[in-house]
Amino acid sequence: MVALLILGGLLLIVAGLVWLVMLAFGTSLLWGFGSLLPPVTLAYVLYHWRRARKAVVLGAMGFIPLVVGLTMLAAQDPDRLQAILSLRWLDDERQAGSELDIRLNGELNGQDFVPLQAELVDGILSLREGQDFYARRELSIRLGAQPQGALSLDVLPEDAGPQPEIEISWLLPEQELPEARRIPRGYTLHLNLQPVAPNRLAGDFHLVLPPKFATTLSGHLEVFTDRLRYREGRVDTHYDSRDTLAYVIRDYLQRRFATRNVELAPLPGVSLPARELEVAVEARVDGQLQRLPLQLFKSDERGWRVRRDSFPPLAEPVAEVQAAEPASEALAVVESVRPADRRLRFSLQRLLNNPNQYQELGMRVYTQRGSTAEGRFAGLDREGRILIRRNLGGAGAASYSLAVDEIERIELLEP
Repeated sequence: MVALLILGGLLLIVAGLVWLVMLAFGTSLLWGFGSLLPPVTLAYVLYHWRRARKAVVLGAMGFIPLVVGLTMLAAQDPDRLQAILSLRWLDDERQAGSELDIRLNGELNGQDFVPLQAELVDGILSLREGQDFYARRELSIRLGAQPQGALSLDVLPEDAGPQPEIEISWLLPEQELPEARRIPRGYTLHLNLQPVAPNRLAGDFHLVLPPKFATTLSGHLEVFTDRLRYREGRVDTHYDSRDTLAYVIRDYLQRRFATRNVELAPLPGVSLPARELEVAVEARVDGQLQRLPLQLFKSDERGWRVRRDSFPPLAEPVAEVQAAEPASEALAVVESVRPADRRLRFSLQRLLNNPNQYQELGMRVYTQRGSTAEGRFAGLDREGRILIRRNLGGAGAASYSLAVDEIERIELLEP
């Protein structure tokens, strides 16, 4: 609906302008050619208003659906509207081609091959030309296991035994689906790629396939070793990939539970690109299995984030100072036997890290707006909000749901 309104408005505006130019040519050739310039067009409208008013009204009517459509788009998806108005989409092809240092000369299936994308992920080295779902030309080498560190490989046509399988594919303009060929052996391959921080390999690449495939490629190659992208030394969370989502989720879990010991299970299938996602996450946090439904969204300013993420950055690890005297150690053992008063070291962060330890204990919460909630801690909801339940005698119970960023201070009332 939004697209139809915007497109319809633009068509009416264009139709009005074309009609206005035709009317100008009907008046005289001088006015006709002059109306192709905006200042002269305005002058023609002023001098010949009675003749030009119908075309002007038609063009003006186009602004009504155009403004309505843009307003609806701003309400539904402001990030997309900003991206359209900023014209960043015009530079997508150029930016994609400048990420890697690829200087290869050669051909694929008898056609010049100029790959702009290259990666070595899950043991598959792939070079792609084109930004569409199906590449115009693509070369894939199935190496097997993902190499760790440098990659050096030499294959000759007469080599026996299993060799990396090579696949080439190409898409002609008149074709809907690409053609592909697999070459299990009989080729020449030389790879000498060295690690380049943070997630790249770079070095020499040389490939010659049997003559019937008309494919040779040689030069300098740089590839990504995962699907993370970096900007100014930090992970670029704007990039759409499962690795980016895993990085964002792992960082969120580490800050939420205040521990770096987070083992994230493989994410379920997601459809990218997208602006919002709901992901069922499974991870082991300090050895304990956690299953969390998370909502992720993407903004132009900060990229992918977990919704309602207000947890502070994780503190740097501090080395613990060990007591040297036996008497101090013995005293610590005696103290550890005594029941601990959980009020002494209680804090909001401790509550978020281990909510089960404080279940059904009395608490008092002070919010930033000056209100107070007192009752028993009932746990955390799926969005990480703190639940406080208070019994009202015969009238039942009242429940409070408080976001972490709303809380100014929290007190534990029981040991």
